[in-house]
Amino acid sequence: MKSKEKNIGLDVKAPEKECHDRNCPFHGTIKTHGRIFTGLVISDKAQKTVKVEMPRVIYFRKYERYGKDRTVINAHNPDCIDAQKGDIVKIMETRPISKIKNFVVVEKVGHKEDVREKDYAAIEKKKEETKKVDQNASS
Repeated sequence: MKSKEKNIGLDVKAPEKECHDRNCPFHGTIKTHGRIFTGLVISDKAQKTVKVEMPRVIYFRKYERYGKDRTVINAHNPDCIDAQKGDIVKIMETRPISKIKNFVVVEKVGHKEDVREKDYAAIEKKKEETKKVDQNASS
């Protein structure tokens, strides 16, 4: 008997598996709201928790150079989604689940080999846009 999945207010694909996790946004009682991020799972060693890394490019005005930076967020990993190391996931903000977890995984987008080239293209495009803005501001 399949239970009815909740509508979490986001256009994501519902997981095929069913779980009995109370902190699952689809099968449990937890509500999602606020910020949404997409990132790479860098660790899945903790129970029902994944570390999600989001790389970004920042501009150092003093040195007129770009540098890489990253943000690491701990997110709850429900049994029905079961994200593993190397997966690209979409996470959404929720109430505090524990001392370090304020996010929950809502969708697996793909694997890092599948999406890697697109990410680098987006980073290069952002670099070019900021260069143009800086050149226009200096002239």
